[in-house]
Amino acid sequence: MSTQVEKLENSAVSFEIAISAEEFEAAVEKAYRKNIGRMKVQGFRPGKAPRAIVEKMYGEGAFYDDAINIALPAAYDKTVEELELSPVDRPEIDVKEISKESGVVLTVKVTVKPEFTLAAYIGVKAKRPDTAVTKEDINTELSAMQNRNGRSITVTDRAVMDGDTANIDFEGFVDSVPFEGGKGEAFDLKIGSGQFIPGFEEQLIGASIGDTVEVKVDFPEEYHAENLAGKPALFKVTVNSITAVQLPELDDEFAKDVSEFDTLDELKADLSAKISERKEKSGKTELENQILETIAKDTKMEIPEVMINSQIDLLIRDFEMQMRYQGATLDAYLEYTGMSIEEMREQFKERAEGQVKTSLIIEAIGKAENIKPAEDEISAEYDRLAKLYNMEADKIRENIKEDDIADSLASSKTVEFLVENAKIK
Repeated sequence: MSTQVEKLENSAVSFEIAISAEEFEAAVEKAYRKNIGRMKVQGFRPGKAPRAIVEKMYGEGAFYDDAINIALPAAYDKTVEELELSPVDRPEIDVKEISKESGVVLTVKVTVKPEFTLAAYIGVKAKRPDTAVTKEDINTELSAMQNRNGRSITVTDRAVMDGDTANIDFEGFVDSVPFEGGKGEAFDLKIGSGQFIPGFEEQLIGASIGDTVEVKVDFPEEYHAENLAGKPALFKVTVNSITAVQLPELDDEFAKDVSEFDTLDELKADLSAKISERKEKSGKTELENQILETIAKDTKMEIPEVMINSQIDLLIRDFEMQMRYQGATLDAYLEYTGMSIEEMREQFKERAEGQVKTSLIIEAIGKAENIKPAEDEISAEYDRLAKLYNMEADKIRENIKEDDIADSLASSKTVEFLVENAKIK
């Protein structure tokens, strides 16, 4: 195997792989046995023609291509390991030399993880987020519970107020001409939801049932319909009916109805504990991000485009899964927003680049500090995943490689190391 590596531009490298004559002969024999059943040789039944006869008829190199494909994976993996390379893309491979007598020499060009110098990562300054639970936090949770348990009532003795749902008929005009999609009947609009164009809903406040209101708004500059973007519009809106949510009283009876607690004070104490746990978790993440962002800002590196594109692919797949969870599709989202998939990829690019850079930094620090999970930590993680997915630990081991588990744990332990060694106010 060759040990010479030539560094090229954009984190690409070039090197050679040598497959010995013995290894190549064994691969050619495998290729012959794989293909002979499909080859027609006069005088022989299918699959029975000797290799020497086939090579004489079709040429000495009749099985070379398949033989290279058979021998290459193991030779490539072995060479990459020996050279301590970390490829991030499919390699480009060319045949430099090939013969039965000397074997095969292949030239390989592949993109690898970039080389870079880490910025200082010990003693990074950071500010610990405030995770104290306030009365406002608890009241916000109680208010949400109130709204979830409220009941709708029909309002007939007053005008529209913020928070009401107004059933409306409407028609929109631009330059006094109705536009497509600007008309609706018996539409339920919750005032303050932000469902309509900014400024629309507020102008219905104070309108009574039966009133027709002229609502003047400007379409946003980035509006998905290009023929309307940035243009002023007039909507004629008629209020058909008004409904409001009647909220339950915040008392002990409310606590009994919505929870397992007998008193409102007990419910508040439970909410406080849950909010505290949530804020501690988000505060921990925020603190970690502060430290990593500081290190990333001071670490210069050129990230291969292929790594950024791969991360964009992951982000788009995650977004598509979110859309499906919400009962929508990525195609429908793109159509609604008027965005192309290329434009969406461009929007994700900066985020993807940051994620790749952070991942490379964590990996480099972990190696520099020799941070590795212990065997019992890996076993505990398999057990945790088994419990999370309600599967047998052995099944989890079949589906998730131990190296992947170890890498994930090493990454988490490295971030913990950075926090422990940071200067936190």
